[in-house]
Amino acid sequence: MLNQIWHSLSRMVEDFIGDLGVMAVLGIIGVILIALSLPILLIKPKDRFQKLDLRVKSETPAQGQPRALRLTNSDNRLDRYKQFLEPTDAKELDATRMRLIRAGYRNRDAVRNFHFAQFALGIGGLILGLIYGLFLSSGTIQVISLSVIVPGCIGYMLPKYIVTKRLQSRMEEVIYGFPDTLDLMLVCVEAGQSLDQAIVRVSKELRSAYPALADELEIVAFELKAGKDRPTVLRDFAHRVDVQDVRSFVTTLIQSTNYGSSISEAIRVFSDEMRDKRVMRAEERANKLPTKLTLGTMMFCLPPLLLILIGPVVYDILQNFGGG
Repeated sequence: MLNQIWHSLSRMVEDFIGDLGVMAVLGIIGVILIALSLPILLIKPKDRFQKLDLRVKSETPAQGQPRALRLTNSDNRLDRYKQFLEPTDAKELDATRMRLIRAGYRNRDAVRNFHFAQFALGIGGLILGLIYGLFLSSGTIQVISLSVIVPGCIGYMLPKYIVTKRLQSRMEEVIYGFPDTLDLMLVCVEAGQSLDQAIVRVSKELRSAYPALADELEIVAFELKAGKDRPTVLRDFAHRVDVQDVRSFVTTLIQSTNYGSSISEAIRVFSDEMRDKRVMRAEERANKLPTKLTLGTMMFCLPPLLLILIGPVVYDILQNFGGG
Protein backbone atom coordinates (compact mmCIF):
# COMPACT_ATOMS: atom_id res chain seq x y z
CA MET A 1 0.00 0.00 0.00
CA LEU A 2 2.83 2.38 0.95
CA ASN A 3 4.80 1.46 -2.14
CA GLN A 4 1.82 2.30 -4.33
CA ILE A 5 1.37 5.68 -2.63
CA TRP A 6 5.10 6.45 -3.02
CA HIS A 7 5.10 5.52 -6.72
CA SER A 8 2.00 7.60 -7.35
CA LEU A 9 3.54 10.63 -5.58
CA SER A 10 6.81 10.22 -7.48
CA ARG A 11 4.95 10.02 -10.80
CA MET A 12 3.01 13.17 -9.92
CA VAL A 13 6.25 15.02 -9.06
CA GLU A 14 7.91 13.82 -12.27
CA ASP A 15 4.89 14.87 -14.33
CA PHE A 16 4.90 18.27 -12.62
CA ILE A 17 8.59 19.17 -12.74
CA GLY A 18 9.97 16.78 -15.37
CA ASP A 19 12.56 14.01 -15.28
CA LEU A 20 15.36 16.17 -13.79
CA GLY A 21 13.08 17.97 -11.37
CA VAL A 22 14.28 16.04 -8.31
CA MET A 23 17.87 16.94 -9.04
CA ALA A 24 16.90 20.57 -9.51
CA VAL A 25 15.08 20.65 -6.18
CA LEU A 26 18.08 19.12 -4.41
CA GLY A 27 20.35 21.66 -6.09
CA ILE A 28 18.17 24.55 -4.94
CA ILE A 29 18.14 23.21 -1.39
CA GLY A 30 21.94 22.93 -1.48
CA VAL A 31 22.33 26.50 -2.69
CA ILE A 32 20.04 27.72 0.10
CA LEU A 33 22.04 25.83 2.73
CA ILE A 34 25.31 27.24 1.37
CA ALA A 35 23.88 30.76 1.44
CA LEU A 36 22.78 30.31 5.05
CA SER A 37 26.14 28.91 6.16
CA LEU A 38 28.29 31.60 4.48
CA PRO A 39 27.77 34.22 7.28
CA ILE A 40 28.75 31.67 9.90
CA LEU A 41 31.91 30.75 7.99
CA LEU A 42 32.84 34.37 7.35
CA ILE A 43 32.53 35.41 11.03
CA LYS A 44 36.02 35.47 12.55
CA PRO A 45 36.18 33.80 15.99
CA LYS A 46 37.28 36.07 18.85
CA ASP A 47 40.75 35.45 20.14
CA ARG A 48 40.88 34.69 23.88
CA PHE A 49 44.23 36.40 24.22
CA GLN A 50 42.69 39.53 22.70
CA LYS A 51 40.03 39.44 25.44
CA LEU A 52 42.80 39.19 28.03
CA ASP A 53 44.62 42.16 26.52
CA LEU A 54 41.42 44.22 26.56
CA ARG A 55 40.85 43.30 30.22
CA VAL A 56 44.40 44.28 31.17
CA LYS A 57 44.02 47.58 29.35
CA SER A 58 40.74 48.30 31.08
CA GLU A 59 42.28 47.54 34.48
CA THR A 60 45.40 49.65 33.83
CA PRO A 61 44.92 53.13 35.32
CA ALA A 62 45.33 56.18 33.14
CA GLN A 63 48.35 58.41 33.46
CA GLY A 64 48.15 60.49 36.61
CA GLN A 65 45.53 58.31 38.29
CA PRO A 66 46.36 56.05 41.27
CA ARG A 67 46.21 52.34 40.73
CA ALA A 68 43.31 50.52 42.37
CA LEU A 69 44.05 48.72 45.61
CA ARG A 70 42.62 45.46 44.27
CA LEU A 71 41.35 43.91 41.05
CA THR A 72 37.59 43.57 41.08
CA ASN A 73 35.11 41.62 39.05
CA SER A 74 32.72 43.75 37.03
CA ASP A 75 29.91 41.27 37.63
CA ASN A 76 30.06 41.66 41.38
CA ARG A 77 26.93 43.35 42.70
CA LEU A 78 28.82 45.10 45.48
CA ASP A 79 31.23 46.88 43.12
CA ARG A 80 29.09 50.01 43.01
CA TYR A 81 29.36 50.31 46.80
CA LYS A 82 33.05 49.51 47.11
CA GLN A 83 33.93 53.06 48.20
CA PHE A 84 31.71 52.49 51.26
CA LEU A 85 32.60 48.82 51.90
CA GLU A 86 36.39 48.93 51.60
CA PRO A 87 39.05 50.96 53.41
CA THR A 88 40.55 53.69 51.30
CA ASP A 89 43.97 53.27 52.91
CA ALA A 90 46.14 50.51 51.44
CA LYS A 91 47.69 49.63 54.80
CA GLU A 92 44.32 49.32 56.48
CA LEU A 93 43.01 47.21 53.60
CA ASP A 94 46.01 44.87 53.78
CA ALA A 95 45.70 44.57 57.56
CA THR A 96 42.00 43.73 57.36
CA ARG A 97 42.59 41.23 54.56
CA MET A 98 45.41 39.52 56.49
CA ARG A 99 43.26 39.33 59.61
CA LEU A 100 40.48 37.65 57.65
CA ILE A 101 42.96 35.26 56.01
CA ARG A 102 44.29 34.27 59.44
CA ALA A 103 40.69 33.67 60.51
CA GLY A 104 40.18 31.33 57.53
CA TYR A 105 38.30 33.65 55.15
CA ARG A 106 40.40 33.55 51.98
CA ASN A 107 37.78 34.73 49.51
CA ARG A 108 38.93 37.63 47.33
CA ASP A 109 35.83 39.59 48.42
CA ALA A 110 36.22 38.77 52.12
CA VAL A 111 36.98 42.37 53.12
CA ARG A 112 33.99 43.69 51.22
CA ASN A 113 31.67 41.03 52.63
CA PHE A 114 32.95 41.72 56.15
CA HIS A 115 32.21 45.45 55.99
CA PHE A 116 28.88 44.77 54.28
CA ALA A 117 27.94 42.40 57.14
CA GLN A 118 28.86 45.07 59.68
CA PHE A 119 26.81 47.70 57.84
CA ALA A 120 23.78 45.44 57.27
CA LEU A 121 23.68 44.04 60.81
CA GLY A 122 24.18 47.49 62.31
CA ILE A 123 21.32 49.00 60.30
CA GLY A 124 19.15 45.94 61.00
CA GLY A 125 19.80 46.25 64.75
CA LEU A 126 18.90 49.94 64.69
CA ILE A 127 15.66 49.22 62.83
CA LEU A 128 14.65 46.43 65.21
CA GLY A 129 15.50 48.57 68.21
CA LEU A 130 13.52 51.47 66.79
CA ILE A 131 10.48 49.25 66.21
CA TYR A 132 10.75 47.87 69.74
CA GLY A 133 11.21 51.31 71.30
CA LEU A 134 8.32 52.96 69.46
CA PHE A 135 5.69 50.22 69.43
CA LEU A 136 6.52 47.64 72.10
CA SER A 137 8.16 49.67 74.84
CA SER A 138 6.43 52.17 77.10
CA GLY A 139 9.49 53.61 78.82
CA THR A 140 11.10 57.00 78.87
CA ILE A 141 13.15 58.62 76.14
CA GLN A 142 16.37 57.28 77.66
CA VAL A 143 15.04 53.72 77.62
CA ILE A 144 13.89 54.08 74.01
CA SER A 145 17.29 55.52 73.01
CA LEU A 146 19.12 52.63 74.64
CA SER A 147 16.78 50.12 72.99
CA VAL A 148 17.73 51.63 69.61
CA ILE A 149 21.47 52.15 70.14
CA VAL A 150 22.34 48.87 71.89
CA PRO A 151 21.02 46.48 69.14
CA GLY A 152 22.73 48.59 66.48
CA CYS A 153 26.07 48.42 68.29
CA ILE A 154 25.68 44.69 68.86
CA GLY A 155 24.88 44.11 65.18
CA TYR A 156 27.83 46.23 64.08
CA MET A 157 30.31 44.49 66.41
CA LEU A 158 29.01 40.95 65.83
CA PRO A 159 31.07 40.24 62.63
CA LYS A 160 34.23 41.51 64.32
CA TYR A 161 33.55 39.31 67.36
CA ILE A 162 33.00 36.25 65.15
CA VAL A 163 36.22 36.90 63.23
CA THR A 164 38.17 37.42 66.47
CA LYS A 165 36.89 34.19 68.05
CA ARG A 166 37.59 32.24 64.87
CA LEU A 167 41.08 33.72 64.70
CA GLN A 168 41.78 32.75 68.31
CA SER A 169 40.50 29.21 67.81
CA ARG A 170 42.64 28.72 64.70
CA MET A 171 45.73 30.05 66.45
CA GLU A 172 45.15 27.71 69.40
CA GLU A 173 44.69 24.82 66.99
CA VAL A 174 47.98 25.65 65.27
CA ILE A 175 49.79 25.98 68.61
CA TYR A 176 48.57 22.63 69.96
CA GLY A 177 48.92 20.79 66.64
CA PHE A 178 52.36 22.05 65.67
CA PRO A 179 54.36 19.54 67.81
CA ASP A 180 52.51 16.63 66.19
CA THR A 181 53.20 18.21 62.81
CA LEU A 182 56.92 18.28 63.50
CA ASP A 183 56.89 14.65 64.65
CA LEU A 184 55.15 13.52 61.46
CA MET A 185 57.43 15.66 59.33
CA LEU A 186 60.49 14.17 61.03
CA VAL A 187 59.22 10.64 60.33
CA CYS A 188 58.64 11.48 56.66
CA VAL A 189 62.05 13.13 56.22
CA GLU A 190 63.91 10.28 57.92
CA ALA A 191 62.01 7.81 55.73
CA GLY A 192 63.67 9.33 52.66
CA GLN A 193 61.13 11.89 51.50
CA SER A 194 62.06 15.43 50.62
CA LEU A 195 60.77 18.39 52.61
CA ASP A 196 58.17 19.22 49.94
CA GLN A 197 56.85 15.65 49.89
CA ALA A 198 56.81 15.58 53.69
CA ILE A 199 54.70 18.76 53.80
CA VAL A 200 52.20 17.24 51.36
CA ARG A 201 51.99 14.02 53.34
CA VAL A 202 51.66 15.75 56.71
CA SER A 203 48.90 18.05 55.40
CA LYS A 204 46.87 14.97 54.42
CA GLU A 205 47.46 13.18 57.71
CA LEU A 206 46.52 16.21 59.86
CA ARG A 207 43.22 16.87 58.08
CA SER A 208 41.06 15.00 60.60
CA ALA A 209 42.73 16.31 63.77
CA TYR A 210 43.85 19.85 62.89
CA PRO A 211 42.04 21.09 59.76
CA ALA A 212 43.25 24.70 60.09
CA LEU A 213 46.91 23.67 60.20
CA ALA A 214 46.32 21.19 57.37
CA ASP A 215 44.91 24.01 55.22
CA GLU A 216 47.97 26.16 55.83
CA LEU A 217 50.36 23.32 54.99
CA GLU A 218 48.35 22.54 51.87
CA ILE A 219 48.76 26.14 50.72
CA VAL A 220 52.51 25.80 51.31
CA ALA A 221 52.56 22.60 49.23
CA PHE A 222 50.66 24.23 46.35
CA GLU A 223 52.96 27.25 46.31
CA LEU A 224 56.03 25.00 46.25
CA LYS A 225 54.55 22.98 43.39
CA ALA A 226 53.92 26.22 41.50
CA GLY A 227 57.66 26.94 41.59
CA LYS A 228 57.74 29.65 44.21
CA ASP A 229 60.93 30.13 46.18
CA ARG A 230 60.97 27.98 49.33
CA PRO A 231 62.20 30.66 51.78
CA THR A 232 59.53 33.03 50.50
CA VAL A 233 56.84 30.38 50.85
CA LEU A 234 57.93 29.56 54.39
CA ARG A 235 58.00 33.24 55.40
CA ASP A 236 54.51 33.73 53.98
CA PHE A 237 53.37 30.68 55.93
CA ALA A 238 54.75 32.12 59.18
CA HIS A 239 53.19 35.51 58.42
CA ARG A 240 49.76 33.96 57.75
CA VAL A 241 49.78 31.82 60.87
CA ASP A 242 51.30 34.50 63.15
CA VAL A 243 52.48 32.04 65.82
CA GLN A 244 55.87 32.46 67.47
CA ASP A 245 56.70 28.72 67.34
CA VAL A 246 56.06 28.62 63.60
CA ARG A 247 58.19 31.73 63.07
CA SER A 248 61.09 30.13 64.94
CA PHE A 249 60.73 26.90 62.98
CA VAL A 250 60.67 28.73 59.65
CA THR A 251 63.81 30.64 60.64
CA THR A 252 65.51 27.36 61.57
CA LEU A 253 64.59 25.74 58.25
CA ILE A 254 65.80 28.72 56.23
CA GLN A 255 69.11 28.82 58.10
CA SER A 256 69.56 25.05 57.61
CA THR A 257 68.95 25.45 53.89
CA ASN A 258 71.33 28.41 53.57
CA TYR A 259 74.18 26.81 55.54
CA GLY A 260 73.71 23.31 54.10
CA SER A 261 73.07 21.57 57.42
CA SER A 262 70.81 18.56 57.85
CA ILE A 263 67.10 19.40 57.74
CA SER A 264 66.13 16.23 59.60
CA GLU A 265 68.50 17.13 62.46
CA ALA A 266 67.04 20.62 62.67
CA ILE A 267 63.50 19.21 62.73
CA ARG A 268 64.47 16.70 65.41
CA VAL A 269 65.95 19.35 67.70
CA PHE A 270 63.02 21.68 67.20
CA SER A 271 60.54 18.83 67.71
CA ASP A 272 62.11 18.03 71.08
CA GLU A 273 61.80 21.66 72.09
CA MET A 274 58.16 21.73 71.02
CA ARG A 275 57.39 18.65 73.11
CA ASP A 276 58.99 20.24 76.17
CA LYS A 277 57.10 23.45 75.53
CA ARG A 278 53.82 21.53 75.20
CA VAL A 279 54.45 19.87 78.57
CA MET A 280 55.29 23.23 80.14
CA ARG A 281 52.13 24.73 78.63
CA ALA A 282 50.04 21.91 80.09
CA GLU A 283 51.66 22.40 83.51
CA GLU A 284 50.97 26.12 83.33
CA ARG A 285 47.30 25.49 82.61
CA ALA A 286 47.14 22.99 85.46
CA ASN A 287 48.69 25.51 87.87
CA LYS A 288 46.17 28.15 86.86
CA LEU A 289 43.26 25.79 87.51
CA PRO A 290 43.11 26.15 91.35
CA THR A 291 43.04 29.94 91.05
CA LYS A 292 40.20 29.78 88.56
CA LEU A 293 38.28 27.35 90.77
CA THR A 294 38.55 29.57 93.83
CA LEU A 295 35.67 31.81 92.84
CA GLY A 296 33.43 28.87 92.01
CA THR A 297 34.33 27.19 95.27
CA MET A 298 33.46 30.29 97.24
CA MET A 299 30.15 30.76 95.46
CA PHE A 300 28.86 27.18 95.46
CA CYS A 301 30.59 25.41 98.36
CA LEU A 302 30.99 28.02 101.09
CA PRO A 303 27.30 29.09 101.48
CA PRO A 304 25.98 25.50 101.90
CA LEU A 305 28.81 24.78 104.36
CA LEU A 306 27.94 27.84 106.43
CA LEU A 307 24.27 26.91 106.30
CA ILE A 308 25.04 23.42 107.60
CA LEU A 309 27.35 24.61 110.37
CA ILE A 310 25.60 27.77 111.58
CA GLY A 311 22.01 26.93 110.66
CA PRO A 312 21.20 24.76 113.71
CA VAL A 313 22.75 27.32 116.08
CA VAL A 314 20.68 30.13 114.57
CA TYR A 315 17.57 27.97 114.79
CA ASP A 316 18.17 27.21 118.49
CA ILE A 317 18.75 30.89 119.28
CA LEU A 318 15.51 31.86 117.58
CA GLN A 319 13.61 29.14 119.45
CA ASN A 320 15.01 30.19 122.85
CA PHE A 321 14.29 33.87 122.37
CA GLY A 322 10.86 33.07 121.01
CA GLY A 323 10.01 30.84 123.95
CA GLY A 324 11.23 33.35 126.53
